[in-house]
Amino acid sequence: MPPGVPYIVGNEAAERFSYYGMNSILVVFMTKYLLDKMGHLSVMQPANADAWYHTFVSAAYLLPLLGAVLADAVFGKFWVVFWISIVYCLGHATLALIGSPVAHAIAPRYLLAIGLLLIAIGAGGIKPCVSTNVGDQFGESNQHLLTRVFNWFYFSINAGSAFSTLLIPWLLEPASSLPSWMTNLLPASVCNFLVNPRLHSPDVAFGIPGVFMAIATIVFWMGRKKFVHIPPVGFWPYLREIFNKETGKIFLNVLMPVPFVMIFWALWQQNFSSWIVQAESMDRHLFGVDWLSSQIQTVNPIFILIMLPVFSYWLYPLVEKVVPLTPLRKIGAGLFVTAASFFIVALIQTRIDAGARPNIVWQLWAFVVLTAGETLVSPTHLEFSYTQGPVKLKSLVMCTYLLAVSLGNAFTAVVNFVIQNPDGSVKLHGTSYFMFFVWVMLGTAVLFAIVSPFYRGKTYLQDQTKVVGEAEPAIGFAIQPEA
Repeated sequence: MPPGVPYIVGNEAAERFSYYGMNSILVVFMTKYLLDKMGHLSVMQPANADAWYHTFVSAAYLLPLLGAVLADAVFGKFWVVFWISIVYCLGHATLALIGSPVAHAIAPRYLLAIGLLLIAIGAGGIKPCVSTNVGDQFGESNQHLLTRVFNWFYFSINAGSAFSTLLIPWLLEPASSLPSWMTNLLPASVCNFLVNPRLHSPDVAFGIPGVFMAIATIVFWMGRKKFVHIPPVGFWPYLREIFNKETGKIFLNVLMPVPFVMIFWALWQQNFSSWIVQAESMDRHLFGVDWLSSQIQTVNPIFILIMLPVFSYWLYPLVEKVVPLTPLRKIGAGLFVTAASFFIVALIQTRIDAGARPNIVWQLWAFVVLTAGETLVSPTHLEFSYTQGPVKLKSLVMCTYLLAVSLGNAFTAVVNFVIQNPDGSVKLHGTSYFMFFVWVMLGTAVLFAIVSPFYRGKTYLQDQTKVVGEAEPAIGFAIQPEA
């Protein structure tokens, strides 16, 4: 295994803790705790909060285009990740000021906007570089490990997010009593500290993710002498590489799944928005604990940690005995599965609209199905995007994966802006909202099943035999027909 991989995985786990921890409380914060300069509640309506949340996520996944150009053409991946990570930390620091006296001088909405802009720049700038840095560590002699390492890379993402989506929402909510099992287990002094009102505030909830982002930056710096570094090619050679005829065919190939996968992300990302709003109307008492609405999404990374090895080591080999399981076939299956998850949520909403208060366990079943769809689509598209791009353009080609996330969130943001009426009501309400996305996803999946068999592509990996020493740049690349 390449020596730089542990540092990349450790960096990604800490960075994802910071991102998903902050991400998990945004909609709840905007709809329940947002204040004005005078300290009075100034919250957003759910549809408006959903729209702005998805706008932020769309920007965070569109800005990788800038990071990719800077990494591949000008500075190299390492320095782009390092310096933009500092901007990332500043964004978290700005959000932490929302719960401080500074919020009486600068309106919390402005601090929120500035902080999210800096985080979008930071998260967006490093996204294409970190994932391609994983692939850069591999060549012809160990390419058979690439699929497994990308799965471990995705594993680290979800390990970081699982812990943060439990902890950070709890830190945002007002102090409350601890579960009996915890009070019996912990000393009284520790229990008193955990329910201290000062521990439960926006500045702490937004500040802790900033601490983890600083840790992520330090871990990445520690691995600087262990990485294989692909040097930047220069701005003008980079432009010539982008616009030559061979590259333009390559980009058409790599962009093929994007319009379809974007709809997957339009649905998936709503477990941080519309699913949380739905959970507010559900009975969240489960396993003896009254869970917060923004903590329910924790089951997604937990299910991912279970499903990744199950799919990789059991399900995929089993299916391969019957039919060749190409990346595009995995993605196609995942689109249909994702539609099923939203159908379950629509059924739950039907009961809520009728006045019932269903238990949150029903949404957990929706998360099981959504996570199965994610396992099929997300790591597969990540690997597909990396392998289909030439070595000199890896970061830019990886942006096609991130572009799908951005466009999907833009689609959801536009839907939520459009459905709002001037009187505060919405055109798509309750069950009809979720069923709209079910039909959109089903139509997308059927169209993908028709189009994908016509795809033909090539796999590009750097020639590891020409790498001299641990930190020397790789030279050249191998081209192999796609299996």
